[in-house]
This record gives sequence, structure tokens and C-alpha cells, in this order.
Amino acid sequence: MTPRELLGTASVPQSGEELRLFRRGGDFMIVLDRNELMNSRMSGSEEALATMTCARLGQGAPHLLIGGYGMGFTLRAALAELGADARVTVAELVPEIIAWARGPMATQMAGCLDDPRVRLVQDDVAACIGTARGDYDAILLDVDNGPDGLTRDQNDRLYSLRGLSAARGALKPGGVLAVWSAAPDKAFADRLRKTGFDTEEVVVRARSNGKGPRHVIWFARNA
Repeated sequence: MTPRELLGTASVPQSGEELRLFRRGGDFMIVLDRNELMNSRMSGSEEALATMTCARLGQGAPHLLIGGYGMGFTLRAALAELGADARVTVAELVPEIIAWARGPMATQMAGCLDDPRVRLVQDDVAACIGTARGDYDAILLDVDNGPDGLTRDQNDRLYSLRGLSAARGALKPGGVLAVWSAAPDKAFADRLRKTGFDTEEVVVRARSNGKGPRHVIWFARNA
């Protein structure tokens, strides 16, 4: 087997946790401790986060908030679905993630961060949500493997009742909160409903060919 090559490390602001970027052949991996957060070979469910959200928005010139950038799968898929008048704000907390996108993974980026519809914000997506008032048609979250997370208690700012209420306030009427997760989470689904969202839970495959592990996306509409 081809050995992994370490390309870079990054300290996550607020927590100090270390992310590592590896390459094996033509594949890239972002790893936290022993957990592989992202792999360039598995993009299907992250792409579905974008395509299925856009399908629920219908026509028009929507404004999307994506948190965070990751390997750009969700952003690229959203841009392919949206028209020229759409806007996409991308909130990424870790500056090295963007440096990696523009550096060793530049071919993967495919120019998406330079698209005129995109505004990049280096900040916690929770902060962007907290200062918004009916600004977004959709908020797409793929943070820390989902609501259950791995190690970051700070993600309660997103996935607690208080965080979900903030997200609802940041959405326009009829707007959609879309949340990606590596696994089901009944408690989180219950919190979405308690917050007042009309909620749909969809199981998607990790790979774009319909294979690989099953992941979950919640689509919560601001009724």
C-alpha cells in the first residue's frame, strides 16, 4: 500500500485540536486525532447536502451560508446548481483549510473560491448565524461530523436548542437549515422539531456512486 504523506497541520482556533492533511497517491485526507474527517474519494453525501438543499429552494436568487469549507464538495455542488444571481457565503474557522485548498488541493478546488458569487469569511459559522436576522434562504452545516461531534463542546453553539433558535432567526421565512451528520441522532431530530422547524431526515451514501457508509442529512424548514 502507498504510504500516507503528511502535507500540513493546523491548530483549530478556540480548542487547540490538531488537524492533519495527508496525501496518498492522488487522494487527500483531513484527520483529527485518529478520526478521518474528510477524504477526497468520498464526496457523495457532502454534494447531496448542496444539491438536495437547492432542490428545496426552487427558483430565484437565493443567499446560502455554508459552514465550513472542508474540501469544497458542498460549495462546488451548490455553485453548479445555482444561477448567476445567487450568493454563497462560506464560513471557515481554520485558515489552513483555505491555504490547503489554494495550495496542494488546488486542482480539487476547481476555482470555486474565486467564483464571483462566493464570499469567504474566516470565522466560526455560529458567529455568522448569531449576527444574522432573516438574511439567508438556506444554511448548510457540515461541522465536526454532525450534531454528536467528536471533541468540540463549542459545537453546542450550533446544535443545541439555543443554537437552532439562532439559525431559525437567521433564515428567511420558508428558509432551509440543512445539517449533515455521519450518523443518526434522534435527540438532535427532536431538538429541531422543538425549535419549530418542519423537519425531514434523509439517508444518503458517502460515495457519489451510491455506495459507501450511510450518512444523514436533516432538512429543517423555517415554517
